[in-house]
Parts: sequence; structure tokens; C-alpha cells
Amino acid sequence: MKKSAFVTGADRGVGLALVKGLLNQSYQVFAGQYAEEVPQLAELKDAYGERLQVLRLDISSDDSVAEAWRIASKQTEQLDLLINNGAILGDIGASVLDPLNYTEMMDVFNVNTLGSLRMSQTFMPLLLKSDSKLLVNISSEAGSIGDCYRESWYAYCMSKAALNMQSKLIHNGIKPHGGRVLVVHPGWVQTYMQGKLDAGATLTPEQSAASILQLVAARLSEDAAEADCEYVDYAGNALNW
Repeated sequence: MKKSAFVTGADRGVGLALVKGLLNQSYQVFAGQYAEEVPQLAELKDAYGERLQVLRLDISSDDSVAEAWRIASKQTEQLDLLINNGAILGDIGASVLDPLNYTEMMDVFNVNTLGSLRMSQTFMPLLLKSDSKLLVNISSEAGSIGDCYRESWYAYCMSKAALNMQSKLIHNGIKPHGGRVLVVHPGWVQTYMQGKLDAGATLTPEQSAASILQLVAARLSEDAAEADCEYVDYAGNALNW
């Protein structure tokens, strides 16, 4: 039986690289596209045909997620892998001594924390029909409370810490059904999250995605019944919650 996966935030960066990697592993891939046009996804669609379904998706919208479910559930009876990758950064400069943009913070939470929860809750019926039952939440070392050193990045850090708690709650809920959640920090990646390419980052999106998919493959070879919710970096090193 062919394997199927859904990746959010597939427009560029790690998300796009994950889509490419999964296609190379013969998955049927549903790619959540936020932007109106993404030429690289269009090129992949031309190359892989029906094995790639590109869906317009805004994970901050109940209606958009519901529409993605409606389309995907007509094309597959199960989902082997859901990767919640979509995220935004928000302001990273303001400390508690500065003015803080609470409206923007709410937008960041709505994407980074509630967006993944919308996807997980909506697609859980498909995920639990598969043998894999694996949910991967792309978090960040910025979500670690134990290792926090920053004085700013309020929206991003808090949203990722909340995502980590969400992941544990979901894991506890689906473990009796054979499911599990893996929380991954993708590393310092050359992405455009700050509005321009972070060329000084140590990893390319392809390197990060390849490592994440190695983690996925390793977890799929294990017995999920005894697995706990893990919070690791792209190389598999455990992080402090």
C-alpha cells in the first residue's frame, strides 16, 4: 500500500525540502501552500503528477483547514505521516522594557500553536487509520524553557513552548490508539523567516529535511506502544523541555 504524508508550510525552506524528500521516498504527498504562487511546487507537480497534491492552506483559518481535509480525505483513506511545519516568526527585538505588539503575538500564536492543533485535530481520523500513526511537530530550541537564554522573541518562543506542551497532550491522547508525537528542532537553517535569507545559518533546508526524515524512518521502525513524546534536534539529540 502506498504511503501518504501531509506537510504544512511547504512553500519554501524546510517544508519544501520535506516534500521533495518524501516524494523521493515514494510517498503520496499533500503539500500545504500558503502563497498564491509557488513555482517550485508547480515544478514538482509537473514532475510527480498525482503523487503530489498541492493545496492552498492557511493553518490560521478553521475554514481553510477544513477545506484541506475535505480534499485530502477524498483522495486517501489514511494518512501515514503528518508534519506540522508551518510557522511565522514575529518580532524578535522587543524586550519587556520595550513596546510589545500584542496583536502580532496573537497572530503568531494562531499560526505556530493553534495552526498545528487545527491540523492535528482535523486530520487525526485519517492518521489513526494508518499503521504509522506518526505526528511530527516542527518546533524549535526556542521553545525550551529549561535552556532559555533570550530576552526577547516573545511571540516565537512562547508559541513554540506552547506547541511543545500541545505535542505532549496529543501524544498522551493518541498513545492508547498506537499513535505517537515527535517534536523536532530543525536546526539553524538557511531560511527566509526573518524576511531575508539567513545565509549565515549552518544548515541548508535540504540538510535539515534529510535529517528529519531519518528521524522519522527510525521512529517508524520502532514499537510505538512503548514510545514517549520526544523533543529532539534534527540530529536526534534530546532537548530540555
